[in-house]
Amino acid sequence: MDKNNNKISRVVIAGGGTAGWIAAAALSKKLGELLDITLVESEAIGTVGVGEASIPPMRVFHRLLGIEERAFMRATGATFKLGIAFENWGREGDRYIHAFGRIGQGSWLCEFHHFWLRARALGMDFALGDFCSELQAAEAGKFATAEQSEINYAYHLDAGAYAKFLRNFSQRLGVRRVEGKIIRVGRNADSGFIEALQLDNGRRIEGDLFIDCTGFRGLLIEEALGTGYEDWSHWLLSDSAVPVQTRVTGPAPPYTRATARGAGWQWRIPLQYRVGNGLVYCSDYLSDDEAAAQLLANIEGEVLTEPKVIRFKTGRRRRAWNKNCIALGLASGFVEPLESTSIHLIITGITRLMQLFPFDGIADATVNHYNALTRTELESIRDFIVLHYHLNERESSAFWRRCRDMEIPQSLAQRIRLFRDNAYAYQGDGELFRVDSWVQVMLGQGLKPQGYHPLTRLMPEAQLAQLLGGLKASIARGVAPLPAHQDFVEGYCAAELAEAVPG
Repeated sequence: MDKNNNKISRVVIAGGGTAGWIAAAALSKKLGELLDITLVESEAIGTVGVGEASIPPMRVFHRLLGIEERAFMRATGATFKLGIAFENWGREGDRYIHAFGRIGQGSWLCEFHHFWLRARALGMDFALGDFCSELQAAEAGKFATAEQSEINYAYHLDAGAYAKFLRNFSQRLGVRRVEGKIIRVGRNADSGFIEALQLDNGRRIEGDLFIDCTGFRGLLIEEALGTGYEDWSHWLLSDSAVPVQTRVTGPAPPYTRATARGAGWQWRIPLQYRVGNGLVYCSDYLSDDEAAAQLLANIEGEVLTEPKVIRFKTGRRRRAWNKNCIALGLASGFVEPLESTSIHLIITGITRLMQLFPFDGIADATVNHYNALTRTELESIRDFIVLHYHLNERESSAFWRRCRDMEIPQSLAQRIRLFRDNAYAYQGDGELFRVDSWVQVMLGQGLKPQGYHPLTRLMPEAQLAQLLGGLKASIARGVAPLPAHQDFVEGYCAAELAEAVPG
């Protein structure tokens, strides 16, 4: 069947949390006059709620919805994020920052890092990070923004508070919230399409289009529709995480920390009123008790919550859109939180749905296009995450040796060869991460290019030194007068006391 001609006007979102309420907020704000939107969630069912760091495209989404930055940050105890500091990843003792900003000034024929590599070959002692304002501000613990600012940043935020913020936003726009636990998914006997959700309180919620935000379980997309799952755990070995929250012990740095440990890595995410910590690990090499003990031995501040193990399997649903059901968030797949892509994938998923919304019926071509775009996006993010693990020279751990020696996706192997041979990096169509991101991580993980673009040899050595020296000085002058990040946050968006309760 090429098209189901049933008109689509009733949208039912199964599950709340970050995914459910992002979907509700976007649909109600942009398409609310055309749709009847209901969200079903149960207070008795908890959410994972540890995705507390974001990436810059979130700001575009907020502008699309008309969300005022200060109000959002106050409500979620948010701080600013200029990048991620990776510690001990390439080798023990290494450290680099994957910053969000652009690096230097490239030419139309080749990117800036080729000029930097030429300078290094000539003995000039410049660090690549000297040419990135966001990286220099992160290292200095500084931050400021204004209407005309070109600084590229994201947020650290309380995911639970964010869901509540979006819930209030959505309900003001007419989204109907129904309390209840889903006990059965009713399907049409002929088409297999979902027709209704049966709740434990006896209510039956009918709809035309269903959005599955039920987490790893995938109550609609998997348990009802049997979509299938493509397992990536042979490339991404970690299968567990244990998070804890701690009390603030000092000024919040404007970046996330990701510290490699013996069988995984530890995150540190500074919010205004608490710090999010956690250990992502592979249970083949570390028991749950050992993971909790290792985490608690490597955190600062009073512990506010008990360690709780979360299990996951990296991969994706074979189809994010199946029949009249679209999966968002953990229900659609999971890559792991290393580069803070979880919230972004929810946003792109619902944005893509709005662009392709099937008001006049669900067509195969639309569904196939949605799924193809989703697959391309997720596979490129997968490759970027695998890159961090695979490029390592750590010898003290069987986990890291296995990551280094494993067979990787051909798409990633080709990228690595291109960069190793001649420093070529690229951002493909539909891909999230820019050239600067790939370059920072490949160089940071110790991949040394054997060459660079010959165009750079046309610039005389003295001119190259002058150009790079001038760029470095200009960035230093721009960063120097910025206020401390903590001071800026307190003056710009301090969380209200009622919201500053650890949760």
